[in-house]
Formats: sequence, structure tokens, C-alpha cells
Amino acid sequence: MNTRDPQTLIEKLKNLPPERVAEVEDFVDFLHTRDEEARDAAAQRLGEAMAKLAALDLPPMSEDEVQAEIDAVRRERRERLGADRR
Repeated sequence: MNTRDPQTLIEKLKNLPPERVAEVEDFVDFLHTRDEEARDAAAQRLGEAMAKLAALDLPPMSEDEVQAEIDAVRRERRERLGADRR
């Protein structure tokens, strides 16, 4: 199905037998739960990472230090991609 119009979906649902509508509802509930679980898992990982970072008790990086780290990673990625193309 390649529709973005909710009204089209509603019309299609109206034409389904009740047991199929129940299946659609179950699937929508599944999608909602899956999204919540993914969000919760990501929040959990972020919390764990922040706790590990706080435990290191390092001084904050300056903007220049952050930019230098970004530049280094980008340089490494370009070199790796260049080597892969050879």
C-alpha cells in the first residue's frame, strides 16, 4: 500500500470483516509498542553512557578539541573508504 491519505486507509478498513479489523488493530498496537521499546532501550543506553562519562570525571572538551576529534574521525573514514575502493 502506497498511500499517505488517512481517509483512504479508513475507507479500506471499513470494507474489512471485523476479524481483519482486529488484526489491523493488533498490528498498530504492535508498531506502537515496538517504537516505545526502541525509544526506551535508546534512553537506557544513553543513561548508561552518561553515567560512564561522568565516572571518568574528565574536564569538558573545548570546541577546538571537539572539532579536532571530528576532523580525525572524518580523515580516518576517508582513508578507509579510499583503501576500500582500490
